[in-house]
Amino acid sequence: MDFTELSESRYSVRKFKDRPVSKEHMQIILRAAQLAPTGCNYQPQRIYVAESEEAIGRLNEISRCIFGAKTVLVFTYNEDEEWKNPLEKGRHSGEQDVSIVASHVMLQAWELGIGTCWVNYFSNSRLEKELGLPENERSVLIIPMGYPAEDASPLAMHSEYKDISDIVRYL
Repeated sequence: MDFTELSESRYSVRKFKDRPVSKEHMQIILRAAQLAPTGCNYQPQRIYVAESEEAIGRLNEISRCIFGAKTVLVFTYNEDEEWKNPLEKGRHSGEQDVSIVASHVMLQAWELGIGTCWVNYFSNSRLEKELGLPENERSVLIIPMGYPAEDASPLAMHSEYKDISDIVRYL
């Protein structure tokens, strides 16, 4: 499948089979994360792989959007390692870097037949506290992932796109 086909077919999976992502597939997915570009290649991202019943249970308490997944990735970045723009105070790359990495993860997973869902519906400060993250790490998103259930399907609005002229401007 080429990249456009991959992008067009991928959707947010909200119903998974009752099994974790295989170790073999997880290694391929994490390698895609490792290869993702980041600001000055500083690689401030951290990815926590939650697979234990305890970890998944804690995440279910933090967010209602785990969707029965047996594998959940938690994406954070280390504030001490992110690129900081020397030309404008307060501009830095941590959230952008994590977003790039997470996008690579989602697309690589889909190519392997593994569904994902980008989730921001949680309290970041609660997640950071309850998972005991270091003080210099900021959470960005969680991704429940797994093999899609037989009856998994995209939401109705999945294939509704604005016209390209509404989102692109030429200078």
